[in-house]
Amino acid sequence: MVHAIRIHDYGGPEALRWDEIEVGDPGPGQVRLRQTAVGLNYIDTYHRSGAYKLPQLPAIIGTEGAGVVEAVGPDVTTLKPGDRVGYAPLIGAYAESRLAPADRLIPLPSWIEDRQAAAMLLQGMTAQFLLRSTYTVQPGDTILVQAAAGGVGQILCQWAKHLGATVIGTVSSDEKAELARAAGCDHPIVYTRENFVNRVKDLTDGQGVPVVYDGVGKTTFMDSLDCLRPRGFMVLFGAASGPVPPLDLQVLAAKGSLYVTRPTLFSYVSKRDDLMASAADLFEVVHTGGVTINVGQTFALRDAAEAHRALESRATTGSTVLLP
Repeated sequence: MVHAIRIHDYGGPEALRWDEIEVGDPGPGQVRLRQTAVGLNYIDTYHRSGAYKLPQLPAIIGTEGAGVVEAVGPDVTTLKPGDRVGYAPLIGAYAESRLAPADRLIPLPSWIEDRQAAAMLLQGMTAQFLLRSTYTVQPGDTILVQAAAGGVGQILCQWAKHLGATVIGTVSSDEKAELARAAGCDHPIVYTRENFVNRVKDLTDGQGVPVVYDGVGKTTFMDSLDCLRPRGFMVLFGAASGPVPPLDLQVLAAKGSLYVTRPTLFSYVSKRDDLMASAADLFEVVHTGGVTINVGQTFALRDAAEAHRALESRATTGSTVLLP
């Protein structure tokens, strides 16, 4: 019998239930996938809590996974049973087996392990579009990464350093400062005892940085703006501390004609060609050693509630993988 983690109502981690489900045969354009690893991401907590509403309940949450194709639909020619694939973003990942659209699946190179794939696709392709498209980081840039020891944070630090940037990052503890430093962060700032705005200004001779990558949200947003140089880019890509309140756009003028954007991965990879190009860029930088994917911890899929508690209490480091 196949099991999945579902929510029947929005709520805290206790809303996650280990349910029996039925997975039928794949229809046109679909494959049936036996999942071997599932990625844990902050967006999962938004879906669980109702911060991001789902089309209907009950629902299987999760947006990233890897596994083996078990069966293909009648018109699928690009994949066959036995192929290893990964995906992101695609809702419904918290399951032992699932149906998935073939055109959203990414064939995995032989050198990528399933756990690594489930840990890297959503966070890695997020880092890819942030660094390569939203703001194109150039050699010599000095950038600020909020939550530099987190999953996306560590990838951003490594990749930006690989691109020739100087990386400033915020972390909550000395332990996480060491993790960020190991990931290429030149200047970790422990924000629990240091004012990161003042420190960023000191490190940039009072100029500020051209871009801030902020996945924290509410508690850091306004201070992140103060870290920018005139005409700098504020890139808000998450809200781990809660949503940012409405902003008076005159603030952006007063702080130096700043730019603010709230990008999402799906907007950058909604077309298959863009999805495959993003994945290829990620695979290349990992294969050549520019980025190392750190699986900081694993949980059994049925223990997803425990994993959510750890994530929301900031007890995790790097990426987290759920094992069906």
